[in-house]
Amino acid sequence: MQSSLSLSLSLSTPLSTKANSSTPRSIRFCGLRREALVSNLTHRHRPVPPQRIQRSRVPVSCASTSSNGSSASVKGGFDYDLIIIGAGVGGHGAALHAVEKGLKTAIIEGDVVGGTCVNRGCVPSKALLAVSGRMRELHDEHHMKSLGLQVSSPGYDRQAVADHANNLASKIRSNLTNSMKALGVDILTGVGTIVGPQKVRYGKTGFPEKEVTARDIIIATGSTPFVPNGIEIDGKTVFTSDHALKMEWVPDWLAIVGSGYIGLEFSDVYTALGSEVTFIEALDQLMPGFDPEIGKLAQRILINPRKIDYHTGVFAKKITPAKDGKPVQIELIDAKTKEPTETIEVDAALIATGRAPFTKGLGLENINVATQRGFVPVDERMRVLDANGELVPHVYCIGDANGKLMLAHAASAQGISVIEQLTGRDHVLNHLSIPAACFTHPEISMVGLTEPQAREKGEKEGFEISVVKTSFKANTKALAENEGDGLAKMIYRPDTGEILGVHILGLHAADLIHEASNAIALGTKVQDIKFAVHAHPTLSEVLDELFKAAKVLPSELLIRPKKLVSRKFLREICCLTYCKLSSLPIFEAGN
Repeated sequence: MQSSLSLSLSLSTPLSTKANSSTPRSIRFCGLRREALVSNLTHRHRPVPPQRIQRSRVPVSCASTSSNGSSASVKGGFDYDLIIIGAGVGGHGAALHAVEKGLKTAIIEGDVVGGTCVNRGCVPSKALLAVSGRMRELHDEHHMKSLGLQVSSPGYDRQAVADHANNLASKIRSNLTNSMKALGVDILTGVGTIVGPQKVRYGKTGFPEKEVTARDIIIATGSTPFVPNGIEIDGKTVFTSDHALKMEWVPDWLAIVGSGYIGLEFSDVYTALGSEVTFIEALDQLMPGFDPEIGKLAQRILINPRKIDYHTGVFAKKITPAKDGKPVQIELIDAKTKEPTETIEVDAALIATGRAPFTKGLGLENINVATQRGFVPVDERMRVLDANGELVPHVYCIGDANGKLMLAHAASAQGISVIEQLTGRDHVLNHLSIPAACFTHPEISMVGLTEPQAREKGEKEGFEISVVKTSFKANTKALAENEGDGLAKMIYRPDTGEILGVHILGLHAADLIHEASNAIALGTKVQDIKFAVHAHPTLSEVLDELFKAAKVLPSELLIRPKKLVSRKFLREICCLTYCKLSSLPIFEAGN
């Protein structure tokens, strides 16, 4: 399917046990702060049978900043308590938390520290998007005049733009490397392969290989751009996001295959720099991974006013790079009938059809693990499953390689969750509480279920849902910025006040979403969070308006002997809330 990766969300209820007493250090990694990820969620936990939990047999102690867990020697004759294969954001987060918990830790990296996010993904792309945001604002003459500003002939230096992205990636990569070295994490250079239980071989081509052992192993090898069959990549005129981030040239006419997060962000960059864009989407609508209402508004704001056209319901069967004076050739076929539709010619084509797990060469066959579409199968605790569906002792997999939720911060959260388990505190990550964002102008962000997903869940489980919305045009700070285009919506249960999902399109939506995601993670109900105070005038009041607009049934009306009242009667109660509670009759279901 030629659309950018969709978010695969686990609907399981998060589990854990009592909190660990050690105090997390204030260490930042790729914009994440550890305290937010290891907070005590005791009211969301339930006990798990002891036989299901793989507990560390080493005593837990807080390591010094240079001891790498050596204050407690590794028992059992292992070289390390923990070996992590892959030094991306997920592996980095797990390594820092492991040392913090007193585990002697090594991380193996065959490329460069930082993985896709830092070197070829979210970090350099945000540098390009920062440029596109400034260019878009400077070119908006009406917007400038409304603020009393005059700007003449804004332009850009392509090489300087590319250098800005590359320099940012280098700086963050250096920060991540130094943070691990400062804590004493051993960084082992080479490609890691599991050669047997608790044993890993690593090395570089042309150099002798080495073997190390560890009580536990975490796979964190990430992903690479997915390129469908029939598409020829030359890295110049037909390229992936890896090549696009180098910004070697700005084509006059660019086709983007896939209209998800990756494609949408690059359309923002290239149109701001002067390109015309054509989207090619296999599904019947653009932005298929978004809440439909948000997607419709996003098309009105981010697509229609710009130099963008699109073809939906079609596959790019074949793409041929430009050569011998001929432009890029794209042969389109109907996504359903597979019949040819047309051939288009463009200056360049960006393939943004999602990402594929990077799991080849890991030696998974040595521990009887078979991948599923390339992904390493895991349970809700990131424990690896073998070909028979049984747990593989002491082996875990986090991040894009397991396919649960292909986001850098999700990988880091999964890694921290694994470390919690290894040090005696059972923990299951609630993936529905993990936010996602698209850094267009304006931004899009989301957490939890879309409205259709929530309605489907309600039908299956027998509860009603409610939806409240608010416009950025009602927000003072947004109006002061002359950025009133935007919408926020919340899906929730009116019977319990549980927040099921929040979706935002508007100024700084990526920053605003975290109040909602933390509320979902902590199990905070609408009727409680609506009393939180927000500074005025700030964009945070967009969320404040959502919370205050939600209507939750009084708890007195939800107390029922044995049987629940019917949905019809609940609706009648909502319409009669002005009546005295004592005068409301209580009927059993069916009456």
